[in-house]
Amino acid sequence: MAITIKKPNEIAKLSVANKIVGKTLEYLTCHVSPGMSLKELNAMGEAYIHSFGARPSFKGLYGFPAGICTSVNEVIIHGIPNKYCLKEGDIVGFDIGTEIDGWYGDAAVTVGVGEISKTDASLIACAKDALYFAIDIIRPEMRFKELSFEIEKFIIARGFVPLRGFCGHGIGRKPHEEPEIPNYLEGTNPKNGPKIKNGMVFCIEPMICQQDGTPKILEDKWAVVSKDGLRGSHYEHTVAVIDGKAEILSLG
Repeated sequence: MAITIKKPNEIAKLSVANKIVGKTLEYLTCHVSPGMSLKELNAMGEAYIHSFGARPSFKGLYGFPAGICTSVNEVIIHGIPNKYCLKEGDIVGFDIGTEIDGWYGDAAVTVGVGEISKTDASLIACAKDALYFAIDIIRPEMRFKELSFEIEKFIIARGFVPLRGFCGHGIGRKPHEEPEIPNYLEGTNPKNGPKIKNGMVFCIEPMICQQDGTPKILEDKWAVVSKDGLRGSHYEHTVAVIDGKAEILSLG
């Protein structure tokens, strides 16, 4: 399947969906505190999305049972909201998708609950900094594999490793479109594969492990942890390539 080029009016519609994601992430981040349950945070997030006339697009997507992915501590991505109550020192990732008027938004953050360890702070900073580093270097004619390779090198230089088997992706009238954008180089040659073009819209989402990037899916068939059993982190933005650079659509 070809990577679609979006027209300016289509990017504007994607921006609407993505701003709702950004606002919802800010809303949840501001309300996270010890004692709150994941189900409570999910309900808050879903209601907030609905207040904009959008719907939480992850709910029912591929069978996922909730609107907000809530990934705590060792869970890196795809955590299902449950009765677990957050504790001081936990870290929690929120990954949110929206749909409005047939267009999709998607972004994620990982935040600390109260005081967190230096290791966890570094882990979260790696995901966030890798994301913004990637956004800053995106240019037309750069190959997606080059972008993946640069993200991988950035993560490794921080002393961490990327989660394997999961990736960023295109987005538009579907929540997941071409291309797939891993946070590591697949194969040995970054100078092949499709090139980034003006008008492309896609999600960059570094997923960070501490020692081993091999994924393990838990019994609920959704939550993804690292084989090393240690805490992970995740950050994501939807970007559009406009006039030669990447512009973030998913800011609140």
